[in-house]
Amino acid sequence: MKSLLSSRPVLWFLFLFNLVVAAVAPFVVDGSQGVLTAVGMGVVSLGAGVSLVRDRGRQPSA
Repeated sequence: MKSLLSSRPVLWFLFLFNLVVAAVAPFVVDGSQGVLTAVGMGVVSLGAGVSLVRDRGRQPSA
């Protein structure tokens, strides 16, 4: 499971999808639920983005 979640295509999907949801959630869902959804999705997006930047210099092993 770890190798799947750390693959570049999955990280790009997590980064972009969660970034879009974080940007749209406060406008679609009213109140604190929308804000908390945006914060949670933003944290996941930032984590995936950091992993993409951190692993950018490494060569793929296969």
